[in-house]
Amino acid sequence: MTAERSPLWRKLLLVPPIALGVLVLLWIAAGKEPPATARRGEPTRTVRVIEALELDLIPTAEGYGPVRPARVWEAVAQVKGRVVEAHPRLRDGEILGRGTELLRIDPVDYELALAETKAELAELEVQEQNARTSLAIETRNLALARQELERARRLVKKGTTSRSAVDKAERTVLGARAAEQNLRNTLALIPVRRKTLQAKVERAERNLAHSLIRAPFDLRVADLKVEADQFVSVGQTLFAGDAVDQAEIEVQVAMSSLRRLFIGRPEFKLDPARLSEQLTTLLGFSPRVRLDLGNYQAEWEARFVRFDDAVDAQTRTMGVVVAVDGPYDKVIPGYRPPLSKGMFVQVVLRGKSHRARILVPRSAVRDGTVLVVDQDHRLRRRPVTVLFSQGQISVIEQGLTPGEQVLVSDLVPAVEGMLLQPTVDKKLVAVLTAAAEGDGS
Repeated sequence: MTAERSPLWRKLLLVPPIALGVLVLLWIAAGKEPPATARRGEPTRTVRVIEALELDLIPTAEGYGPVRPARVWEAVAQVKGRVVEAHPRLRDGEILGRGTELLRIDPVDYELALAETKAELAELEVQEQNARTSLAIETRNLALARQELERARRLVKKGTTSRSAVDKAERTVLGARAAEQNLRNTLALIPVRRKTLQAKVERAERNLAHSLIRAPFDLRVADLKVEADQFVSVGQTLFAGDAVDQAEIEVQVAMSSLRRLFIGRPEFKLDPARLSEQLTTLLGFSPRVRLDLGNYQAEWEARFVRFDDAVDAQTRTMGVVVAVDGPYDKVIPGYRPPLSKGMFVQVVLRGKSHRARILVPRSAVRDGTVLVVDQDHRLRRRPVTVLFSQGQISVIEQGLTPGEQVLVSDLVPAVEGMLLQPTVDKKLVAVLTAAAEGDGS
């Protein structure tokens, strides 16, 4: 009987733990609050914004163009002959100093011509001395002949001589007078002959000087077309020399970009004769030349030289010429190469800083309006007047106040009054600040 009761007893032992578990669950459930009913709220969009910046703006205009030397000298043969001597470094790309003897054309013919002309000039001096001596003799001879004629005439009056003696004396006087006149004519022509011979001497000396070609300034040899022992003729181009003291860059700049440098300035009268000076002093033109070297950008300070004489009919752009002084003196190996002919560079023409103006990203202005976030984080449309745009920024003349939050995200759809969660884009603020300082394009 004990063996039959044992399975039932074991089953009854499981009832108290189960009952205890049920009581614990009921107690926990009784202590919980009922789940709250979810209410559907207004949707909020997270957007990027920046505060409307009030900064001093440096207006810029940019263009691209090739570098060229400010001066180019062409060595042209002014005398003919064989090239007997050439500088050992007379090769394309070599830089040679001012006064260096570059090339010599055979001077023998011109030396002989000079010596011959000087000999003729010395001979003329001797002829002049002889003529003056002969003139003195003929003058004395004429005086004696005249005396003899007077004596013959007196004797004729006395009847002591014949009329033929008077005629003979007269012929002697006439002969002496003719000889004297010839000598005077010879002496009168000697100054003319002397000037002619002196001109020949100067021409021969000039030809001799032209047989030696020297560098007129520090130059870089280019387009060499002659070699030693080669015969050259008058007018033949031998080589070119590019000045190394100054490089020029002519770039084409859009008229709308140039307008930024003049807009908002006090009115002043331009003097065409002093245009370059006035634009530099009154508008503060300070160009910079930039060369892309891959992961590095070389830069040179330049100066404004002039505007081109006409607007390009096809591109409607104006040519602007700037110069860099001493481009070879500013070389930094690995960072700033010499400005060589043909380099394609960027020129950023910077103007005088504007007074503090309100700046926003150019992309934030759409159809003359700007999206702003008001104090209640609501979207508002704000009509604005743009003075001008430069690179990534637009200058707002009217419609915004400093500090307003301007939307820079692409918000689609952009519904007036919608609730927004603004986040300031600090990187974009830094980019706009750099662009206002003229470091951006």
